[in-house]
Amino acid sequence: MAEKIQVLGSRKGLTPGIQHYTRVTVADNSGAKEAMIIGVYGYRGVLRRIPFANVADMVMVSVKKGTPEVRKQKFRAVIIRQRMPYRRPDGTWIAFEDNAVVIINPDGTPKGTEIRGPVAKEAAERWPKIASLATLVV
Repeated sequence: MAEKIQVLGSRKGLTPGIQHYTRVTVADNSGAKEAMIIGVYGYRGVLRRIPFANVADMVMVSVKKGTPEVRKQKFRAVIIRQRMPYRRPDGTWIAFEDNAVVIINPDGTPKGTEIRGPVAKEAAERWPKIASLATLVV
């Protein structure tokens, strides 16, 4: 039996850092270079409110730039970095240089074999398979 993957939405109280139609860089070697957020898994919001996502959330992306095999396709992805500053429970604020995602398979394993750049601690704790590929966890 396949293991259950986490499909929790954005946590209350966090800064809405990434929303629909945000273009993000893909930080793995799956062949995609740039993607656009087209959905947020587990988001339960208000009518006509634009859904938002934070670090470590699973989103649906459409690949805009990359190899011909992955372009114009939809994938699940996990947000590993966001530019908008957000507050951690210990009181520190953190922000990254770019918005980045890692493309994952339906079972929750990363599609690529390496991750470029730092990965947020929240994403590494929530997705252990992404943490194992990360070279730097901030």
